[in-house]
Amino acid sequence: MGEPGGGGYKCVECSQEAPELYRDYQRGVLRIAICKSCQKPVDKYIEYDPVIILINAILCKTQAYRHILFNTQINIHGKLCIFCLLCEAYLRWLQLQDSSQNTDPDDLIRYAKEWDFYRMFGIASLEQTAFLVGIFTALWLARPESLKTKSDFIFLLKALLLSSYGKLLLIPAVIWEHDYTPLCLKLIKVFVLTSNSQAIRVTVNLSQKLTLLAILSGFILENGVVYFFQRMGWNV
Repeated sequence: MGEPGGGGYKCVECSQEAPELYRDYQRGVLRIAICKSCQKPVDKYIEYDPVIILINAILCKTQAYRHILFNTQINIHGKLCIFCLLCEAYLRWLQLQDSSQNTDPDDLIRYAKEWDFYRMFGIASLEQTAFLVGIFTALWLARPESLKTKSDFIFLLKALLLSSYGKLLLIPAVIWEHDYTPLCLKLIKVFVLTSNSQAIRVTVNLSQKLTLLAILSGFILENGVVYFFQRMGWNV
């Protein structure tokens, strides 16, 4: 198997490093490796259907997160981040258009609306950056050894971006607009934060208390950016 994202395979049950996930005896005969620490299969998910793995990830199961982050090669972090930011920008832009109720077909108006979308994308990007900076700052202050190398930093960054996949649910929530849409958006935010916290726990092997502290730091800094733009008179 190829080199995984974190630089080595890990047991999905106890998080101990493993030299291999399975042994190939040729002629289609494979045997899943057994962890020397917990005496359980290193990664039971290599036999699972991707849909089952996704369901387990949605349920925020630690084993599923270890499988995805350590034992697979998923390099869609950057594309997923951009697409999630576009979804968030589109949601805000749509809400802004609904509030303005301006139907003037003039070219200047259309240009202004297009600029509004770019502005929302920029604001969403800054908020995301502030959230990540808050998390990394809290981790560096509380447990500096967790980010002692550049590869540790990059791997945690990728894990956080990948665990933000819940933002993709913003688009269906807007398309099928309902009286409960504001509640749905809040629930999506809670789900994304929960996924982020699970990614931190799995990647850095932190306690639940420190993980919540890191998430809270990122959330506070992100909302500080929102407050700053609101003080400037911008709709965010």
